[in-house]
Amino acid sequence: MPTYVAFLRAINLGPTRKFPKADIITATETAGGTDVATHINTGNVLLTTSLRSRAKVEAALEAAYQADRGFAVPTIIFTPAELRQITADADDLGHAGRHYVSLLKDPPAAAATKVIEGAGGEGARAVVRDRAVHLLVDGDYLSSSITNAEVEKAFGVATNRNLTVIRALVQKWCR
Repeated sequence: MPTYVAFLRAINLGPTRKFPKADIITATETAGGTDVATHINTGNVLLTTSLRSRAKVEAALEAAYQADRGFAVPTIIFTPAELRQITADADDLGHAGRHYVSLLKDPPAAAATKVIEGAGGEGARAVVRDRAVHLLVDGDYLSSSITNAEVEKAFGVATNRNLTVIRALVQKWCR
């Protein structure tokens, strides 16, 4: 059975979007996931499932999370090989500053890729590689000219992790 890493968007923000790790595991198992594990409380979930397509896994998880929480939880799936590629791409980029990765639900359109890669300002740029947008920032991310909000305007649903978290997941789950 295939193994996937699911990234949950916009959970544990404020008082109304709480989703504790134990509940994430239970809901993931309800959706048919086995060997479920989580990493930190920001919505990083390892699972094995008999489902074979990314879209079917995302839909099953989103339905289970909606039923459990009562609010939508956009979910973005990557294979271990895809996550290893994201870290390899990050190594190729060789950025010394802050490095964040916006993980896209859908493949990027060429026109949107051109827009986002040209959107950065001084000390910030974006590089699109498959369904990952590498946000390379020299200063403070929140005051940067390019953030996940800009990525979502260009590409639709995305969630953001810093490269340290992506690397930790690869080390822990994607060997």
